[in-house]
Amino acid sequence: MKRYIIAADAARARIFTQEKNGDINEIDSLVHAESREHAGDLRTGGKGGVDDSAGQGNRQSDKSVTTMQNESLAFAKEVAEYMRKARTQNQTDSFVVFAAPKFLGNLREKLDSMTRGMIVKAVDKDVSKDSAHELADKLRNL
Repeated sequence: MKRYIIAADAARARIFTQEKNGDINEIDSLVHAESREHAGDLRTGGKGGVDDSAGQGNRQSDKSVTTMQNESLAFAKEVAEYMRKARTQNQTDSFVVFAAPKFLGNLREKLDSMTRGMIVKAVDKDVSKDSAHELADKLRNL
């Protein structure tokens, strides 16, 4: 059976298969457009910018950060569901996951225990833009 290689960040996940001979092929990709948006574009309504009425300049960046975190968690859930389906449909027997550090934490949080148990290696590095050849080199060096 094939091993699935997941290369992800908060906005995109690329899925590769690794054959027994070590060759890898990209088979799918997931894109979370909301994670690519500027945080301010994701919110609707409410006050933006600075509220100087209290004299302290109350910046509303906390909501923007929370919105981006929520989008990252939503995409992590989507990737986790993709991985769960691959497991339950017997498309793979193991996973190697490369992901940006924060996203890797979000993904681990969203994975069910059986799918999480199929991860043979998790690397907290964003290689989502690497070519298949570059990714194959990284896999050989694990």
